[in-house]
Amino acid sequence: MPKEISGNGNKGATQQVSLYLTDDPALFDSVLIDIQAVRVKLDTCTLSDDDDDDNDDDDSCYVWHTLTIQPGKYDLLRLRNGVDTLLAQGTIPAGKIKKVKLVLGTGHYLVKDGIRYPLNLMPGNRTEVEIKLRDSDWDDFASGRRRIWLDFDVARSIVKVRDGQFYLAPVLRPFTIKKTGSIEGEVVPREATPVISVYNSGDTAYAIPYKDGDFKIRGLKEGTYSLFVNASNGYRDTTINNIVVKAGKETELKKITLQK
Repeated sequence: MPKEISGNGNKGATQQVSLYLTDDPALFDSVLIDIQAVRVKLDTCTLSDDDDDDNDDDDSCYVWHTLTIQPGKYDLLRLRNGVDTLLAQGTIPAGKIKKVKLVLGTGHYLVKDGIRYPLNLMPGNRTEVEIKLRDSDWDDFASGRRRIWLDFDVARSIVKVRDGQFYLAPVLRPFTIKKTGSIEGEVVPREATPVISVYNSGDTAYAIPYKDGDFKIRGLKEGTYSLFVNASNGYRDTTINNIVVKAGKETELKKITLQK
């Protein structure tokens, strides 16, 4: 089995890594996820960006490193519309980072319509969530410094089995700001309580605008998207087509005014 090392006392070349947490939201008042540790699996034998196979035949090449975090509960719905938080960071030996592992606690819960519900892991799910990475997933924004964003997809991660009973089956997607694009805009009026989805044949993402109507969706691959506004309280749904997204760019839409 690969060794696990905690701490930063490493010989030779090093790299500084930073992991940011953000959210693809759902219709809850809040969702709090208990994260106790973050670890990365490092391949110290392969330094080439061209080889992204996860080959564990030589266990001596693979080492798990524990990063520095603030353990506790993270309210994912505070991390929407382009907001993120620094989840973990550390200095580790140079090499290819093959996986990120989140070690979860047991204090998860959500609030819906003012009522708090426990959020237990789906039966059979482990408390350790692994995200497989390609070397190209990282943003090498300075010499020896790398960063990545983890999008916690709340809508896909929470399973409602019956009224008042929910389970957690975490779904996370890695992305970087430099290699993906974003869509932002404003939807009015406020009382329409809109929910926004952006989609094409290969990707779907969601946003719940703030009270002022502003929204932002990040981590979109280059391509052409449609945006659907699901409105309430008598307002008509609206679709906008042919939205072009470019890597490293923000696509800003004109104000969307919903009608009854």
